Amino acid sequence: MLDKNGIAKRIAKEVKDGYYVNLGIGIPTLVANYVRDDIEVEFQSENGVLGMGPFPFEGEEDADVINAGKQTITTLPGASFFDSAMSFSMIRGKHVDLTILGAMEVAQNGDIANWKIPGRMVKGMGGAMDLVASAENIIVAMMHTNKHGDSKLLKQCTLPLTGVGCVKRIVTNLAVLEIVNNGFKLIERAPGVSVEKIKKATEGLLIIDGDIPEMDI
Repeated sequence: MLDKNGIAKRIAKEVKDGYYVNLGIGIPTLVANYVRDDIEVEFQSENGVLGMGPFPFEGEEDADVINAGKQTITTLPGASFFDSAMSFSMIRGKHVDLTILGAMEVAQNGDIANWKIPGRMVKGMGGAMDLVASAENIIVAMMHTNKHGDSKLLKQCTLPLTGVGCVKRIVTNLAVLEIVNNGFKLIERAPGVSVEKIKKATEGLLIIDGDIPEMDI
């Protein structure tokens, strides 16, 4: 199985030269650490940063330079800072090529729940709803099951929805999957993970077509 860095490393292979990419809170923020050096990518954070780099080394942090999750970040040459109105104009205007989000649940039709667990205090939705409503290319980075071993890839989401039918691809610690015909189509297996294990960990419809290769990371 993959750890969180392994998931981020696999997702980094989806980032193409010239892309503008929004990184959500959690696992997605790690993706910037693994993008190939021979391509140019602009990472955007909805708190008003364009041109984010990898996380800083210990001792080199600047408390004034943070991402949407309030983590300290680095910026690349040419990076810019702007207010949230400009940031959300960029998001709502569909100027982001790829959005990478974490999730608590994803349904087999592409619904996503990633902002609220009923009964728990939450500061707000943040930019999640704007991102899923505006983005045309969404990849979800998540663990396949919760801490109790229950599947997070479901027939229907049980938590309050963030967006409906918007997720295209999911990378978990077990697999790469695509939303196809109201089901999770298995594309790749994590190293050492069997198809049978993925079946047992997936509540929603799992579509398996032929031999499933292992991830190349």
